[in-house]
Amino acid sequence: MDDKAGTAVIAARNLSVSVRGLAKVVDGLDFSIEPGGMLALVGESGSGKTMAARAVLGLLPSPLAVTEDSSILFHGQELVGSPAKAMRRIRGDRIGMVFQEPMVSLNPSMTIGRQMAEGLALHMKLGKAEIRDRCLAMLERIRIKDPVRCLAAFPHEFSGGMRQRIMLASVMLLKPELLIADEPTTALDTLVQRDVLDLMSELTRENGTAVLLISHDLGMVSHYVRDVVVMHKGKAVEYGRSTEVLSSPKHEYTRKLVDALPRRSAGGVRTFVSRDPLVDIRGLTIEYPGRRSLLKAREAKRAVDGVDLSLGQGETLALVGGSGSGKTTLGRAIVGLVGITAGTIAFRGRPIETGRGDLARRQRGDIQIIFQDPYSSLDPRQRIGDIVGEPLKLEPHMSPAERRERVLEVFEEVGLSQDFLGRLPHQLSGGQRQRVAIARAIIRRPAFVVADEPVSALDMTVQKQILKLIRDLQERHGFACLFVSHDLGAVEQVADRVAVMQDGRIVEIGDRDEIFDRPKHEYTRRLLDAAMLLDRKFEGAKGAA
Repeated sequence: MDDKAGTAVIAARNLSVSVRGLAKVVDGLDFSIEPGGMLALVGESGSGKTMAARAVLGLLPSPLAVTEDSSILFHGQELVGSPAKAMRRIRGDRIGMVFQEPMVSLNPSMTIGRQMAEGLALHMKLGKAEIRDRCLAMLERIRIKDPVRCLAAFPHEFSGGMRQRIMLASVMLLKPELLIADEPTTALDTLVQRDVLDLMSELTRENGTAVLLISHDLGMVSHYVRDVVVMHKGKAVEYGRSTEVLSSPKHEYTRKLVDALPRRSAGGVRTFVSRDPLVDIRGLTIEYPGRRSLLKAREAKRAVDGVDLSLGQGETLALVGGSGSGKTTLGRAIVGLVGITAGTIAFRGRPIETGRGDLARRQRGDIQIIFQDPYSSLDPRQRIGDIVGEPLKLEPHMSPAERRERVLEVFEEVGLSQDFLGRLPHQLSGGQRQRVAIARAIIRRPAFVVADEPVSALDMTVQKQILKLIRDLQERHGFACLFVSHDLGAVEQVADRVAVMQDGRIVEIGDRDEIFDRPKHEYTRRLLDAAMLLDRKFEGAKGAA
């Protein structure tokens, strides 16, 4: 890397970030990026990759600080120790950043137009008319259908993918020389993810912008990035071309990351699954009331449109599709969290009850859900042991001692020690919180579990552990699982059958291997084409030279 430092847009040497000069969260990191180049820092949560990126911008949270012996050269200008005023001139204008969650970086109380105009007004001193023209031109460039309306709209009026495109447009308006993208597509569905990354590649290539990409997604890195630095516990453990690093990893940690990438389970689809319906859905339709306006009557939005679906005992049926396809709404309707407009949902041959009778209580015990974000579904004031054990209060025949014994048994099943009983949710990692959510869902030994995006925001290694855990528990207890996901890599590992949803309808359903290897519907083929599963042949990243 040293021979490139003279021509590099950014060159970090011995970059270290410490807590009050003591423990280092980034330790001696070296990297450089030339004009138009793209480099990825990859690693699990806590590896230091985001802190390294924030150090470049001078945006480290207290009490973290860059050590005095570090060097960050931006076009030869030393950024370490630069005055705050000088860094403010560089940030936004010459170095832009796209954050993981655009709702955090977009002000919910300001229109899109005002937020896009801020950077131009601050750094370029343009008039209002020219600023508006540039904003409209950029919105057209990123394929926003109605740019004029977009300028007057607020962030909450757009989907996650649209917000990320708008955030990218706002940053690229200033034509920065360096773009830092921190997990820019986490939790986006495969089609939107590919759209955002293609757009980012186009915009940066047009302007000759260097890109520092932060990611834990090796599949995505292999498709888009030429050079990669693998980070572990603050240190760079491997560096090189992404095709070489990912096809022939030298460091043990890199091999661990590559080994965690999605693969179909050994032996293919399980054959013991009963086809006798445990859950049987016929003609299911769910509508939401539309927005009321002065000139138009309220039009209902049909989220689920005439769906027929069934699951057998012990079966895993994956429900896949883009954001807004209706898959989560369908899953929530089965567990009684969403009302239905028409159609039927039967469980063990009887309609699902929504009242308070004995049958309804028994059904609710037999049907459970694992939510996408365990942190928001776990009471932050409750101890973990109480959270997991709470469903057992609905089992009047169990004594307190039997309940505690069941809690300890479930803790062992999901891989948590007794030390976690007294902890609070904020004291756990994302993977540990997901284990707690799974434990709570299975503690009453349900017959059917809805898993709603259970691994969408987890690192690859943690994702692999959670998927294996779900599959092991299913084989042990025999429950059926509706696995709702946009992550086709995860689906490939756990599903027996796959149902593809588009605009509220099931457009294709079949055995996993049939859907992945011989898709019939155009939408299914689009999803598979957009899924950045790691290419085992490593034919080369898009940016490889």
